[in-house]
Amino acid sequence: MEDLPTKRMAHLPLAEATLLFPVRPSKIVCVGRNYREHAAELGNEVPAEPLIFFKPPSSLLSPAGNIRRPKIAARTDYEGELGLVIAKACHQIPAEEDVRPYILGYTCVNDFTARDLQTKDGQWWRAKGFDTFCPVGPLVTDEIDPSAGVTVETRVNGQVRQHGNTRDFIFSLDIIIRHISRAMTLVPGDLVATGTPEGVGPVVAGDVVEVSVEGVGTLRNPIVDE
Repeated sequence: MEDLPTKRMAHLPLAEATLLFPVRPSKIVCVGRNYREHAAELGNEVPAEPLIFFKPPSSLLSPAGNIRRPKIAARTDYEGELGLVIAKACHQIPAEEDVRPYILGYTCVNDFTARDLQTKDGQWWRAKGFDTFCPVGPLVTDEIDPSAGVTVETRVNGQVRQHGNTRDFIFSLDIIIRHISRAMTLVPGDLVATGTPEGVGPVVAGDVVEVSVEGVGTLRNPIVDE
């Protein structure tokens, strides 16, 4: 019997590839003020339990896509974060159950924010939810251990603005996942953004924001005006 012909796949250098965001979540669940220094820099109290808010899936942006500053926002800030992706449905996880099997892997997230609208509105749906306000990527990996300490860093135009470590979380990933699952079912592909370290600040059109998570890679997103 003759061997079937093997189809050769073209190889493309990573630097020449156009990457898409590596997740398609039904929801993006975010944790606010999960580093003490970040809570303090914005004049907020340290929360007694995880402070949860949402970004819509329509805010997702590819690793090299342009973040669009809306005309109605006077100030827009970067917020570099570790993101985790859910592997299987979880709801009301028992206290004795290990949460790690529910985690598919980890990625980089920029929780981009219209800071003036966040202050004006009081609630955060608009400030956090504009299209392009959630860059994610460049990949999802299960080869890091945030509980052992992973560096989260943000650079603007090449200058370091944020440098944190997941060892400094107020609420561990275990606490975060259990807390969320008490209220809602997390399903495969859902994205959880775990909070940003101190050093957030404004960016304008022409700036380039890079969010790096140790062992994951780097998001690099130019800022443009809408």
